[in-house]
Amino acid sequence: MRSVSARGCVRALAVGLLLAAAVVDVLYAGADGTSVLPTANPVWPTLAVVLVGLAGVLWPAGRRPEWLTPQVRTAVPALVSALVTVASLLIRGAVVLGPGEVVILLCLLFVAVRHCPPPWAVVCGVLDAGALLVLPVRGDVTLSSDVLGLEMIGLLLVGLVAGLAGYLRSMDYRRTVAVSDTRRSERLAIAADLHDFVAHHVTGILVQTQVARMMAATQPQELDPVLAGIERAATEALASMRRTVGVLRDTGAEAADRRPVGDLAGVAELIEGFATPGQQVVLRRDPAVSRELPHEVQAAAFRVVQEALTNIRRHAADATHIEVRLRDGTGRLEVTVADDGRGGTQLPAAAHGGGFGLVGLKERVTALGGQLDAGPRGGVGWQVRAVFPARKS
Repeated sequence: MRSVSARGCVRALAVGLLLAAAVVDVLYAGADGTSVLPTANPVWPTLAVVLVGLAGVLWPAGRRPEWLTPQVRTAVPALVSALVTVASLLIRGAVVLGPGEVVILLCLLFVAVRHCPPPWAVVCGVLDAGALLVLPVRGDVTLSSDVLGLEMIGLLLVGLVAGLAGYLRSMDYRRTVAVSDTRRSERLAIAADLHDFVAHHVTGILVQTQVARMMAATQPQELDPVLAGIERAATEALASMRRTVGVLRDTGAEAADRRPVGDLAGVAELIEGFATPGQQVVLRRDPAVSRELPHEVQAAAFRVVQEALTNIRRHAADATHIEVRLRDGTGRLEVTVADDGRGGTQLPAAAHGGGFGLVGLKERVTALGGQLDAGPRGGVGWQVRAVFPARKS
């Protein structure tokens, strides 16, 4: 058994009141003083206006034909109502003003201002407001005090409904812009993740391929570990791309779980797969470094190490000793990557990168309230150092 929500109850009540008001219009227009049933001729214009208006307001959204756009739904009933008013003035007929038509025109005004395209919202809104404001002059062109009083009430209702619809429309626009900005920022973050992971692995493949080519002529029996490293790096690059594509395709709650992120525990695996023959990579982790650091801090620290190691492959392939240090400095996480390279590299120019990795990395670190420094060491080599506020999660 389906439960009825509060919103559904309110909507059903509003529809019931609207239909009741429309019935009152028809009964009042057709009353001849002897019966409550609509028997007099003036009922037909009122009945036509009410039926067209109700169709515009209540036609189910899932069953509307393509031609029944918000412009048609709001403009046609207003035009029919205005024509009835003009006809009543020309033939001096007694067409009554009832609550149903007023409520219908107010509903259509709300739909026009909130849902019609920008050029049509003004046109349809003016038509609905105009049809409502001329209702009091049906059969009475003297502009008596009663008519003027009704006009003032009509202006007040038009202002309130149009203002509410305009406010909700602006909120819808802001929500759309916020969602668009969020999606754009998330896609930029995913692109940065893809760059970090794939650039790291592909650079490793390139370096190890060069090493394999050199060893093929001098030490062919030592090639197997190098080829195994190339295979592992290629597999990890494909896995990273597969996870990223999965995130882009999936909009569900599990998408974030497959986003290619890292943490402090992954630093050891990263370093283990980095070293090439002739290089020594050492991880020095302070036991005081907490395992309960916020996930965003751990992910940013992982990125610092990853980008620094990738730059060593690109710009200092001759480095023989690389040290990665994770230290707890008085409530702050300090990440340092240092090498003893002299800038020697045999990578093609296209593989050197454009220098945007450190720029994006600095933005990531500073966004967390941290600080990133990169530059030459006192003697030889290069050092990247990042400091994060180690807030407890």
